[in-house]
Amino acid sequence: MAKTEIVGKVVSNKMAKSVVVTVERQVRHGIYGKLQRLTSRFMAHDEDGAAKVGDSVALVPARPMSRRKRWVVTRIVERAKGV
Repeated sequence: MAKTEIVGKVVSNKMAKSVVVTVERQVRHGIYGKLQRLTSRFMAHDEDGAAKVGDSVALVPARPMSRRKRWVVTRIVERAKGV
């Protein structure tokens, strides 16, 4: 069974070995047909602490590590642009 991998953007890395990732998706409204942008926030385990705010990361589901943390960062897809 293949694990689902999702890609999102890191919005917080203030915790030890954890990051908060937002994933955006577009859904068409049932009645009006307009596209809506929905955002989901996931708390993910980052063992090395390599992910920084603004990075795009790939997540896979894992065993529950805490009350809210059920995802693991597998790789950094794209680094944030430096200012």
